[in-house]
Amino acid sequence: MKAEQLLKRYREVVAEFPTSDLPPIETAYWLIKPRSLVRGTWDEAKEAAAWIGERLAEYAPRFASERDRDTTSLAQLVNSTAERLKSGTDVSLGFYLERPSYLSLAVVTCSPNRSMPELACPVR
Repeated sequence: MKAEQLLKRYREVVAEFPTSDLPPIETAYWLIKPRSLVRGTWDEAKEAAAWIGERLAEYAPRFASERDRDTTSLAQLVNSTAERLKSGTDVSLGFYLERPSYLSLAVVTCSPNRSMPELACPVR
């Protein structure tokens, strides 16, 4: 009975995944999500990293860890994000926020994606 319930729930999650805003285990799978979940597109890595920086600045006061709020560390994170994106690597970041909340940010390279070249860009 439990195995049947587990299998049923697994099938439900698989069916819901492409349309939900839950972060995927592999960042490249954001590419199968609907366009409505896309928050922006950029041609340059620096532009995408700047978007990450804006989100970090917006949420930093709510980060659960004092260490995560450090502006020098956040600036370094934005710089490393730009470098990783420039090299064709996806970036996925996560931070616990005050209260039971979690911030998930991801920037996915595409046309083609390095780890999943068969997945198309959702906006282009």
